Amino acid sequence: MHVRKARDARLVRAMVILVRNTTWRCGKLEKMVVRSLYRMHADLGKPGMPLKEVIRTFKVTGKQKNELLDAIKRLERRNIVKILVL
Repeated sequence: MHVRKARDARLVRAMVILVRNTTWRCGKLEKMVVRSLYRMHADLGKPGMPLKEVIRTFKVTGKQKNELLDAIKRLERRNIVKILVL
């Protein structure tokens, strides 16, 4: 239990960077995350945003927060986003 909390704490301090703007074979939540990151990149010119800001943007708590983190991890496995731990 302690190991999981430490890993999640590291993830919250992480930066999510959009590598590719593709949502082929992605779920609804993954598409929303990619769309949000792309919009930030188009508007402000930043290729990424802090994970805390992503969570705040989607206004999720509890189980939904875990689902959002899982979606971001799936996107990382598919090389669509990159997670940089600060």
